[in-house]
Amino acid sequence: MGKLHLTLACWDYDRTRALQEGRVEVEGVELTYLPLRVEETFWRMLRYQEFDAAELSMSSYLIAREKGFPKFIAIPVFPSRTFRHSCIYINTDSGIRKPADLVGKRIGVSEYQITMAIWARGILQHEYGVKPEQMKWFTGSEEQPGREDKIKHDLPRGVDIRPIGPEQTLSAMLEQGEIDAMMAAHMPLPFVRRSPKVRRLIADFREVEADYYRRTKIFPIMHIVALREEVYQKYPWVAQNLYKAFSESKRLCQEAMYEFSALKYMLVWSIAEMEQQREILGEDFWPYGLEPNRHVLETLTQYAHEQGLIKKKPDLKSLFAPNTLDDFKI
Repeated sequence: MGKLHLTLACWDYDRTRALQEGRVEVEGVELTYLPLRVEETFWRMLRYQEFDAAELSMSSYLIAREKGFPKFIAIPVFPSRTFRHSCIYINTDSGIRKPADLVGKRIGVSEYQITMAIWARGILQHEYGVKPEQMKWFTGSEEQPGREDKIKHDLPRGVDIRPIGPEQTLSAMLEQGEIDAMMAAHMPLPFVRRSPKVRRLIADFREVEADYYRRTKIFPIMHIVALREEVYQKYPWVAQNLYKAFSESKRLCQEAMYEFSALKYMLVWSIAEMEQQREILGEDFWPYGLEPNRHVLETLTQYAHEQGLIKKKPDLKSLFAPNTLDDFKI
């Protein structure tokens, strides 16, 4: 019997490179790895379920699981994690100098439900006392007009949310002062070209994020890897084998990152960066599996529930293929 042919859409990460290049194989699987940008992967998987497995927005996955469509089941692999203190940008004429100044202001975000925004709003609420309902929300395209929500959600009560015009973009509105601030996973173009009208709310974000981790032990999870449920039901063994392959690919990446006989990357002080990172985050700062990530996932589901995007907090085990949550022992 030949190998099962599967398609996987996942971005070109260092931690998945060995899997993408075939240096790590998925047992029993002939894998077609499509290194698509995350925005394209999310859109095609959530709207059309085009792939057998794909990287997905964690928030979109939570909403889809609660609504029962599209039907996915995840494995506890988290290809994207990012601190989100750095993702809030402000117009310099807005009068915003600190997080508390966001109260009553107009805030842009591409989609209210995206994971980046859930984390940023949760941090604002729990670290700085600024609740989502204390701001006015504008949703729409960041740089290219015409963006739509990838997955539908019920608008939270008490939150003022309105779409921008079909020809407008949030980046341009931020620079022109038509909104006061913007939450964005991508650096807005006015910020990239150093417009004097746009800057980060938290300029010293690295120090703030390091302190946040020391206090909370949270390194925010952004994305998950999910299978279409029909694939899992027909081939349940694929979930465990995919999980093992992702884990091995990450292990090889972590091993290679700390090899400094010659600089692989054009980062002059990369060894100092790695050692500082290990000092703050520990040896395995990017764990896979449910239990090492339980606290982070509980926090994210709490924020999604508080913000009205899911009706109830799920049992975390229900989010993952059961055969990826334990392992055999000898």
